[in-house]
Amino acid sequence: MGQDVLYITGGIFIFSWIFQVVYYLYITASFNRHKATTGNNKPPVSVIICAKNEEENLRKYLPDVLEQDYPEFQVVVVNDCSADDTELVLAGLKKKYNNLYYTSIPIDKKFFHGKKLALTLGIKAAKYDNLVLTDADCRPASNKWLQHMAGSLSDEKDIVLGYGRYGKKRNLTNLLVRYETFWNAVQYFGFALTVKPFMGVGRNLAYKKHIFQNSSQFKNNLTLASGDDDLLILEIANKKNTAICYTPGSHTISTPADSFKEWALRKSRHLTTSVRYPLFIKALLFFEFLSRQILWLFTFCSIFFSIFAQITAVLFSLHLVIKLLVLYKAGKKLNEKKLYWTLLIFDWLIPVLMLILWINNILRPGKIKWK
Repeated sequence: MGQDVLYITGGIFIFSWIFQVVYYLYITASFNRHKATTGNNKPPVSVIICAKNEEENLRKYLPDVLEQDYPEFQVVVVNDCSADDTELVLAGLKKKYNNLYYTSIPIDKKFFHGKKLALTLGIKAAKYDNLVLTDADCRPASNKWLQHMAGSLSDEKDIVLGYGRYGKKRNLTNLLVRYETFWNAVQYFGFALTVKPFMGVGRNLAYKKHIFQNSSQFKNNLTLASGDDDLLILEIANKKNTAICYTPGSHTISTPADSFKEWALRKSRHLTTSVRYPLFIKALLFFEFLSRQILWLFTFCSIFFSIFAQITAVLFSLHLVIKLLVLYKAGKKLNEKKLYWTLLIFDWLIPVLMLILWINNILRPGKIKWK
């Protein structure tokens, strides 16, 4: 009986090791093999921004969007039930920038809506068929941002997945936020190239208006707190109609969470969408998380069982070296050169945190809202 348990335990460890290695060498490392290209076309573009109580961020970051080095574009801002001076800030900026258009959704205490309603109104107000989306708390990494993102749209490519990184601060929460964002990007870029695009980030995303018009996700899920990016990508995107854009000038830089609690709230909103992923995508993501934890747990436990210690240590070290090399190369491509080493801290920790947030969402349904 005891020998059977050892065989089963060893089989689980080996299967987890193989899954992790294949996942990183095939799906994740595919991003490292991709060669960045940006088209030369510069179609007219509408930039869509939804803002809820964002007066300070709009004052700081919106001029960087409005002053992009791009021949023809407008910026559409939807003021979504703001209780601060967002309206006054937009009115002031409108006097200076002719390419700014804004509209407001009045506060209605009887009707709750998610971000999708604001985004829907913004897209319907857009003058052009080519759309680039970002958030009010984001600034473009360069004045060529629109050239990179819109230039990646073409007759064949209707969707462009971009990278939205977070600004740096000297604390552990910021390191967690930046690593998790970096890892997610490497993962969804890899899926877009190998399996199927399954998500993008609304902080930096481009698509043609017909993509929105052909999607049922917006009109069917207006009350969801999140998912304006993921659900649309899942429904419409495929490897043929989707491009990835990650050159440093194409990034957006977002205001990072000020506290762990704020980050946890943001991730909780995202988890309300991830449960709607197709079974195949959920299975791959789940087994990646599970196999990762199994390797860490079994390696730790092998310390107390010398019969397995050496082979476990060798296999675990090899898989860790593969991960570090993959993320090191990805970090160079995404201008996140020093983040790869934090895998040693967060590789095992993030799945634990996600599990806690997922359980919290189950225990507190309906408490996560678009703020």
